[in-house]
Amino acid sequence: MSGFRSTLRSRAAACGGAVVLPEGHDARTLDAAAILHRERLVRPIVLGPGEATRAGLAERGVPEVEVRDPELGSEPLAERLREARSHKGMTIERARSRVSDPLVYGALLVAEGEVDGSVAGADNATASVLRAAFWCVGPDEGIETVSSSFYMIVPDFRGEGEEVLTFTDCAVVEHPTPAQLCDIASAAATARARVVGDTPKVAFLSYSTRGSASGHTIDAVREARALFRERRPEVAADGEFQADAALIPSVGARKAPDSGLAGHANVLVFPDLDAGNIAYKLVQRLGRAGAIGPIVQGLRRPCNDLSRGASVEDIVDVACITVLQALGGSGVAPS
Repeated sequence: MSGFRSTLRSRAAACGGAVVLPEGHDARTLDAAAILHRERLVRPIVLGPGEATRAGLAERGVPEVEVRDPELGSEPLAERLREARSHKGMTIERARSRVSDPLVYGALLVAEGEVDGSVAGADNATASVLRAAFWCVGPDEGIETVSSSFYMIVPDFRGEGEEVLTFTDCAVVEHPTPAQLCDIASAAATARARVVGDTPKVAFLSYSTRGSASGHTIDAVREARALFRERRPEVAADGEFQADAALIPSVGARKAPDSGLAGHANVLVFPDLDAGNIAYKLVQRLGRAGAIGPIVQGLRRPCNDLSRGASVEDIVDVACITVLQALGGSGVAPS
């Protein structure tokens, strides 16, 4: 286990948080719930068919883990959903039906503050997980764009040992506007301070460094950087940067000598989803980096999505990140 993963789990354990796992029918989810409970990392609440889910947890030696069956319904949660979706014509009858969906039930527990966050997606599509989160939780104050980050655990490349880099957005927003790029960067900076516990240093990436090329996509990146500096003046941010100028001190000093951030970035904001998704997969596969994510950011309370190929360890790690997103852990406090 990498140093970051070990630290991540110990910091999450210190928070004493609770996470709902809506996919209790999935064996990986039950295995993860057992680890979370047994190692006292996070208090899991598992959703699923009551008898079968309890039997699965008992087989894993953790019969005491709390189980809830969404099929039994919940009038308070149905009423909460009706209120949240009344502007879309949601009736109490339809709300009662929707609450039987474990994703919706879990997101409503998050919205109500009964748990600190949710983790799903091992057996559900991203669109379904995010839809439940949008309906029940919604975006954080000042954020209109919900997006995602990958936490990339990379080997030493700056003489500072293993590092964690934030890659954003790699999974949600296909063609972000400058305002959306600003939202993405702001949410990523806040999440990094909570999850990694260090000071975010934000680089807006492009194929240009400080005017070395021109084009409408570069203009959009520059505008996003300007918007971000207005919104988050307390967060170090710069760009537009090529990736090497953002990450390598010697290159940054040569290409952007007046920037205090060039060469030292730890949050990389990609100009679009193509660039972000391609970059994280190349770094993961060719650079042998660990990739944790996508971690959903910008919601009022965290509701995270898993890859359907997620391992048990992935679910455990994302549950720990979810608690840190909600409660902050130790380290630099978010603004």
